[in-house]
Amino acid sequence: MKRIYFIVMLLMLAIPSISAEQIVPSNIGIVVMHGKGGMPTKHVLDLATSLESKGYLVANIEMPWSKNREYDVDVESAYKEVESALNGLRSKGAQKLFISGHSQGGLFALSAGSRVMCDGIIAIAPGGNVGAQFYKEKVAESVNEALKLIEQGKGNEKTTLYDFESSKGKYAIVTTPMAYFSWFDPNGAMNQEKMSKKINPNIPILFIAPTNDYPGLLKVKQMMFDTLPKNPKTKLYEPSTNHLGAPSASIEEIMQWTISVAN
Repeated sequence: MKRIYFIVMLLMLAIPSISAEQIVPSNIGIVVMHGKGGMPTKHVLDLATSLESKGYLVANIEMPWSKNREYDVDVESAYKEVESALNGLRSKGAQKLFISGHSQGGLFALSAGSRVMCDGIIAIAPGGNVGAQFYKEKVAESVNEALKLIEQGKGNEKTTLYDFESSKGKYAIVTTPMAYFSWFDPNGAMNQEKMSKKINPNIPILFIAPTNDYPGLLKVKQMMFDTLPKNPKTKLYEPSTNHLGAPSASIEEIMQWTISVAN
């Protein structure tokens, strides 16, 4: 009897344990959005390709704030782009759908939580809060210029205005005043504190705040997390990395969290 028990124990030890990597269901779809001035081929590429290699259905999409697009459409149009990406994943068999984004993409993922139906949101080092006093001061001149041009009936004529990003400061972009104002209105869709309160409380959120993020984002991370609607599956995750490294450093956590939410 002891011999049989010993053999059974050996067989059990020989069976490899099932890890989160091995049980990712193929019915999970995830939209991945890059940061301000970025592209799908830069800081979110590792995240997108890693998830895809584990069985996820992934849409790594170029958003209006990319290096090439320079806010070529307004916020409402951007919501539709995300919705279209989700529908594309659904048509491929996705039954559980997630929206993720890095930096400004993370902020927009939160914004989309009040407008687009999904099963979960992943905000990776969200930044670009137009409601923050520091940020408002950086773009105030361009916001006022955009409003003036709109009042003059020139809202759809492209012109040079200014954006701001922590790592490179103010820089010129060419877009229409109407599109620009939809993104930079200090009380609009990209005001993080205001729009966080509008998120559907049934949508759980993985809020990723790297420990070596930009000082301004570190200062407000807990406050911004606390403004999110209460949901038992909403979680604050703090990987040991910097702002740009956050997508790659969070792959395993994103996998475990999405599987938990999906199941």
